[in-house]
Amino acid sequence: MSKALDGVKILDFTHVQSGPTCTQLLAWFGADVIKVERAGEGDATRGQLRDIPDADSLYFTMLNHNKRSVTLDTKNPKGKEVLETMIRQCDVLVENFAPGALDRMGFSWERINELNPRMIVASVKGFGPGPYEDCKVYENVAQCAGGSASTTGFDDGPPLVTGAQIGDSGTGLHLALGIVAALYQRNTTGRGQKVLAAMQDSVLNLCRVKLRDQQRLDRTGVMKEYPQYPDQHFHEAVPRAGNASGGGQPGSILKCKGWETDPNAYIYFITQGAVWPAICRVIGEEGWIEDEAYKSPGARLLHLKPIFARIEEWTMTKTKFEAMDILNKFDIPCGPILSMKEIAEEPSLRATGTVVEVDHPVRGKYLTVGNPIKMSDSATEVTRSPLLGEHTDEVLAELGYDRDTIAALRAEKII
Repeated sequence: MSKALDGVKILDFTHVQSGPTCTQLLAWFGADVIKVERAGEGDATRGQLRDIPDADSLYFTMLNHNKRSVTLDTKNPKGKEVLETMIRQCDVLVENFAPGALDRMGFSWERINELNPRMIVASVKGFGPGPYEDCKVYENVAQCAGGSASTTGFDDGPPLVTGAQIGDSGTGLHLALGIVAALYQRNTTGRGQKVLAAMQDSVLNLCRVKLRDQQRLDRTGVMKEYPQYPDQHFHEAVPRAGNASGGGQPGSILKCKGWETDPNAYIYFITQGAVWPAICRVIGEEGWIEDEAYKSPGARLLHLKPIFARIEEWTMTKTKFEAMDILNKFDIPCGPILSMKEIAEEPSLRATGTVVEVDHPVRGKYLTVGNPIKMSDSATEVTRSPLLGEHTDEVLAELGYDRDTIAALRAEKII
């Protein structure tokens, strides 16, 4: 079976998480991703958060599957010549260097475009053009600057960042889409282009519903779906909503049987209007079905706290999975709070390739995520991450370098 991106060559100058997320996704779709690393060191995450001495960390391995690794000293004039050859023969260059780093290497957009007018140069930056464009950004900074942290947590506590890496990995996913779109446009124009994904912009895109709510709050001064209603005063900015959905279908996280000892014995429960009568019957409150105080979604907004408290009395008599089995029979929207241990051990996720076991020559077998996007005619096989410089000779030979030249470059520690 062919792959969606067969024949596309990616020059990967990314490191840590945001860029490698992007290039790994492209590799899963079949692109030939050549990861360029510094000899002797490589991507900083190879050594970060190690759990096995002298083995590439899980941080690195889980972000660099299906790639080839080349070591190259791009500060050396001969190394720059090799890089120029790579640029001429590749389709995309992806980088997440600090602002201006590529220019300082001597590879400005103008120079790259001169070497290869069809080259797409894709960049992750912390901020787009503006007062902060030269600032260095990490995951949690992006979450804070993009609006996520201010709207996450409980009203009586500080802003919170989420465990989902929406700043780094979220930006990498946005950048991958931009690259694929640029490749498609190149079919018509014959030209490459610059693609930029700023971390602040990407987080904001994922927080668009909160920007929606800010405008609603500006106009009406109140948001009835938020837990602050009707008892508390709304200030000028969208507040933290706890575990409320903040949307048209009120939801909350409720305790289940065993919550006293299991920190994940909880279920997310949504009081969807269409199944309200079924909810009432399940929890033994049939009288609420015709009660004017509870009958309509609008009326229920005044009583969400006592409603969820009563539902929680029921959920606390069931495990989260028992509750799921009962509620799903009535199409009541709900979901268990799954721990990472439960996810790692879930057979169905292994069967679909969402969780994959990979064998590494140094660290042995480990679990990783697979391609979250499934295509019927472009199956993804997750292969292990490369050892540092593992494919240097192979890639240079494909670029046209003979064995003696490769040996000479190695002797001079350029590769």
